[in-house]
Amino acid sequence: MIIKNLYSHLNGYEYLLVHRNTLWEEIVNAIESIDANQYIKTSRAMPTFGRAKYDQKALNRQFEAYLFPRGWSSVTTPYYVTGDIDTAREIASIRDGHTQRQIIESKGFTAYNTNNQVDFVKDRVAVEVQFGKYFSVAYDLHVKHTFFFLRNDIDVGIEIIPTKAMCVKMDSGVAWFENEVANVIREGRSNPTVPIVMIGIEPEEIRI
Repeated sequence: MIIKNLYSHLNGYEYLLVHRNTLWEEIVNAIESIDANQYIKTSRAMPTFGRAKYDQKALNRQFEAYLFPRGWSSVTTPYYVTGDIDTAREIASIRDGHTQRQIIESKGFTAYNTNNQVDFVKDRVAVEVQFGKYFSVAYDLHVKHTFFFLRNDIDVGIEIIPTKAMCVKMDSGVAWFENEVANVIREGRSNPTVPIVMIGIEPEEIRI
């Protein structure tokens, strides 16, 4: 596949070139190593039932096969939340889940265990490969990347998304680069608050 387009939010791309250039090259090489035309399925989703479509799950596995042996890892971070707004504000900047739970329960509230997970992390760079539904990118940008950035776990996030040309050859409802970039631009320069590189990918030649 190829990088068809790229959007740098809060100088995320420039940061990578200066401070994490080797990691950026690994991401580029991962994308270019995958021939999407080798991973085609027969759609079982309506209204595309029976049509040839790019297999999102298989493509995700190819990213894993390339990046995991090179030191990238999937990270899941547990934490606690509560419905009491004042307590939620108090614990928002606390990293330790045990401490969060103690504070919540000491105030007489129920502590609910939850977590955030990111596909690939290495040397303070987080990567999400998003072939899911349209709402998934907004969740990645405003929850996942922002969560890990405000915890000081990462310096920049990368969001890999199919272009419209590739999206129409996938199951219905998949997010696409051009639309997601427009959404971010409309929100203004400072939202989300984390430096992000949004990458639009597609096959070098679409054969279906």
